[in-house]
Amino acid sequence: MPELSGLDLIDLLGERHFGLRRLAEELWNERGDMAISNSEWFLMARIGTGGPTIAEVGRQVDITRQATHKLIRKMSDKGLVEVSDDDRNKKVKRVRLTKFGHECYQHNENLKAELEARIAEAIGSDKVAALKEILSMDWELGNREL
Repeated sequence: MPELSGLDLIDLLGERHFGLRRLAEELWNERGDMAISNSEWFLMARIGTGGPTIAEVGRQVDITRQATHKLIRKMSDKGLVEVSDDDRNKKVKRVRLTKFGHECYQHNENLKAELEARIAEAIGSDKVAALKEILSMDWELGNREL
């Protein structure tokens, strides 16, 4: 972990986020039979059970259409998602987690819960709860010029 003292709030949040995501990916890859990247986990969280269109997923994660299609194709090859035609418009493609994708996602959620418990042991569960509350608050930054 790089030296964190002296960082501003934005960089401190970024460093912690990056470090935790990297640790979660490493733990998954140590325990799992298949490597799944942070980008793939990010998409899996957005896909969920609703069966959104590929375009909707791309807008939610703010990556290009081409990158979204490439990641989904890679995830499909791994058996994590399945792509199907929309019922009303055959040009529109929907994406869903497969049963295997759901199982991987749930296993990863359990792994993240383990990490959260380790953090709580290190800093205290009251501080973890306070941090979660603060991060969940509306910081009233949307649509404002800085």
